[in-house]
Amino acid sequence: MSKHNEKKEISVQENFYENEGHLFEHVAKIIEVRKQRAGSFANSEVTMMYWEIGRCLGSVLLGNGRAKYGEKIVATLSQQLVEKYGNSFERTKMAKMIKFAELFPDPQIVATLSRQLSWSHFIEMLPLKNEEARMYYARDAAERNLGIRDLRKQISRKAYERREIANSQLTEGSVVPFNIFKDPYLLDTLGLKDNFLEADLEKAILSELEAFILEFGHGFTFVERQKRMVLDDEDYTLDLLFYHRILKRLVAVELKMGKFIPQYKGQMEFYLKWLNKFERHEGENEPIGLILCTKASRSQVELLEMDRSGIAVVEYWIELPPKALLEEKIKSILSDAQERLERRKLLPNRGTEKLIDYFYEPEDEGAEEK
Repeated sequence: MSKHNEKKEISVQENFYENEGHLFEHVAKIIEVRKQRAGSFANSEVTMMYWEIGRCLGSVLLGNGRAKYGEKIVATLSQQLVEKYGNSFERTKMAKMIKFAELFPDPQIVATLSRQLSWSHFIEMLPLKNEEARMYYARDAAERNLGIRDLRKQISRKAYERREIANSQLTEGSVVPFNIFKDPYLLDTLGLKDNFLEADLEKAILSELEAFILEFGHGFTFVERQKRMVLDDEDYTLDLLFYHRILKRLVAVELKMGKFIPQYKGQMEFYLKWLNKFERHEGENEPIGLILCTKASRSQVELLEMDRSGIAVVEYWIELPPKALLEEKIKSILSDAQERLERRKLLPNRGTEKLIDYFYEPEDEGAEEK
């Protein structure tokens, strides 16, 4: 938008709040125009309609010290709109439109996301305080075509925060890409009980592969279980082999019972070198590895510089603690990760990593479903 047009729009907006009739006409026009254009783009147009209304009300009524006066106007406007267009324009719903435009200020981003996400998706993300978290969940839901329930599940299970914990292990020279793994993985959906074996975990993952990949992340496809590797007439076996379509590389996964031990590093390095030599196709990047343990010493992982060898080490939990306890545990792990990042910054010849800001409010339990 040119400066001339921008000034003109601001000038027009400044006059709306003084004339309720004009304000109603303007909002009604937004509704009518967007309804006419709906057709096959109904979802996107409805979402953009709500965004435009939210921007109009937020900038015209609630800015420049007019908050109290603006709230009264919104209440009156809501009554008028409900009479003509129905309950979608109740006062509480219009408040969400205002918050929507405030938290997602870029119309281009909203227009792009709204092609895959419904208004109800955005409602689920409004309580999130952190902008990076909102964009993570929005893009993840759009890329994986997640429904409302799956998006709500990702938020309640702290998918963004667990990704940040995994990222905190990666150094400047990391071969493991950022934003690919989570830590810990929550495998409660596999139905495992106490005293299970590694073979039981593997079978459970394969029997519930769709749920596992949903937890694992976007872009993973399953390749093979018990991958046989032969070298000098000796057999070696990798638990699970995946391929990441976006990163264009194989991902080797080893399942371990108990605590991580340093010897696992050499084992995974061997698997990755074998895969790189015998399984890597032209145009693919070097394979990376993931070691899943019931307990991982992050200090050991950092000392061994696992990520520089293309290996990530993360925990998995087969039982999901109550919501409050899960939040407390994740918060504690994140706090510890932040302390390690701070210490790492003091070491020579080390790059600086971003600190983690993850706080957000509980999701809106009353949000509409798709």
